[in-house]
Amino acid sequence: MGGTILLINPNSNPEVTAGMARAVAPLGLAGGPALECMTMASGPFGIETQRHVEEVTLPLREIVASRGDVDAFVIACFSDPGLAVCREATTRPVLGIRECAVMSALMQGDRFGVVALGPSSIKRQYRAFREMGVDGRCAGSAPLHLSVAAAEEAAAYPKVKAAAESLLEAGAETIILGCAGMTRHRAPLIAELGVPVIDPTQAAAAQALGLVLLARGGEMRAAA
Repeated sequence: MGGTILLINPNSNPEVTAGMARAVAPLGLAGGPALECMTMASGPFGIETQRHVEEVTLPLREIVASRGDVDAFVIACFSDPGLAVCREATTRPVLGIRECAVMSALMQGDRFGVVALGPSSIKRQYRAFREMGVDGRCAGSAPLHLSVAAAEEAAAYPKVKAAAESLLEAGAETIILGCAGMTRHRAPLIAELGVPVIDPTQAAAAQALGLVLLARGGEMRAAA
């Protein structure tokens, strides 16, 4: 079958990319599509402000436009930077991890909550939820007051757990990890809290995989 799904980390922190690769590894299928993870070396070390979001938008578009060999793209940052302009640059699917995480969360519960990096992240999230028309189903976002790099460390788990618990108390039925770098916290949260916890990169990769398999299946039937 073959094919490639390209997951782009728009920040320049290779540890985040390594965490993404570990998160999506269980989705790999023998014979493809391959799940390729890349770090955008020109990006900031962490995307934590609106300025960072704007800075990476056009470089992301250039990557998407230059990779004609890719069957689907995943923008692996919870701010979904450049999603619209990247979709303009290709006929292949371009998925944002925030958008996919929300869709996945709403399949598993009536209301969702987001573990966020900080207050500025929450502002961007609420704006996006209003644009998606799902703000009424968001129970809230709880800030960790941590950087991208700090949030991915094991030492951040107590803060992540406390934030998730506060969201459940506010009425959330599912928890979304609001950063591609929080992957390591998903399994222990599920074990301790007993509710669905969405890793956004996994959610987007799974949806991209489904789209590619459906498209490739059509090609295979036509060839047969």
